[in-house]
Amino acid sequence: MAKRDYYETLGVAKNASEEDIKKAYRKLAMKHHPDRNQGDGAKKAEESFKEAKEAYEMLSDGQKRAAYDQYGHAGVDPNMGGRGAGGPEAYGGFAEAFGDIFGDIFGQNGQRRGPGGQQVYRGNDLSYAMEITLEEAARGKDTQIRIPSWDSCSTCDGTGAKPGTSAKTCPTCSGSGQVHLRQGFFSIQQTCPSCHGTGKIIPEPCTACNGAGRIKSNKTLEVKIPAGINEGMRIRSAGNGEPGTNGGPAGDLYIEIRIKAHDIFERDGDDLHCTIPIGIATATLGGAIEVPTLGGKAEIELPEGTQHGKTFRLRGKGIKGVRSSYPGDLYCHVAVETPIKLTEHQRKLLKELDESLKKGGERHSPNAKSWTDRVKDLFK
Repeated sequence: MAKRDYYETLGVAKNASEEDIKKAYRKLAMKHHPDRNQGDGAKKAEESFKEAKEAYEMLSDGQKRAAYDQYGHAGVDPNMGGRGAGGPEAYGGFAEAFGDIFGDIFGQNGQRRGPGGQQVYRGNDLSYAMEITLEEAARGKDTQIRIPSWDSCSTCDGTGAKPGTSAKTCPTCSGSGQVHLRQGFFSIQQTCPSCHGTGKIIPEPCTACNGAGRIKSNKTLEVKIPAGINEGMRIRSAGNGEPGTNGGPAGDLYIEIRIKAHDIFERDGDDLHCTIPIGIATATLGGAIEVPTLGGKAEIELPEGTQHGKTFRLRGKGIKGVRSSYPGDLYCHVAVETPIKLTEHQRKLLKELDESLKKGGERHSPNAKSWTDRVKDLFK
């Protein structure tokens, strides 16, 4: 089967620049790389990947490209004695481009090397759950927490080696902390399995720290809880996570806020809600009642005939969130409470009142009259 034109394979014009050729190849290599194509389409993807690689090998080299432009495939086929056949140096452009692609496919770990050549790793982040009250969340709080910490081992002075002995350079990676696996144009770098990236091995570990060079302890940390913080928000304490490896930076500590359930209020963003129980007489006659707020007491003026479920809004009596310019509101929901355990005298009075109200009909109970009429219409 005749080979496809290299320019056609890469999808570029014959006058394409070196940069255009490289970009076209990067795109195809990313699309057809074997590690990104598994299953039924793996074989076809592999063939497309090899085809694109071959095209780039030829067109990325000026000498080979000139020979290909003049003689076609025969000009770059070493078996046909073409002028474009080159030695190992002809693959420099491909290796350069593939190095860029390699990082895109497998990702860059962003690690750096320390003074001794070992790979430097950032420490892990830690999480701490802190439970606070609604009042503390609204007003803010300065507090202290105990978190895990790591101190240098006093027995081995932080070396990890048994006193009188010392660590040795890792023979597997020669102290670099990394090993390279090569296969053709592929080069994979990974953490050394022998020293786990430290570049050293410890023949006789310290018995106090088991070779870690540090001992776990605890430390007290000052924490400032900002006013208005809400459930699920996190406070970042930089550098108070786990220590790094080979001198790498420590991770961070994230304090996750949990707010205890309140006896009176429920929070909804910056707003607060509460339920206010009132008696039948208060609901009927109306009047001023006291209601609680996070800042003290307030008054609500109930109109005559206040119904169950009526909501009253007190502006600015909620919580000012950490990102808010103004505080939220307090919503008071009225719950009319039915009296229980009545005395005989109370029962008598209530019956007399009920009879009197029934004589007034719709005047006293407009909703009940309307509902009764709708029921009658339903069964006609």
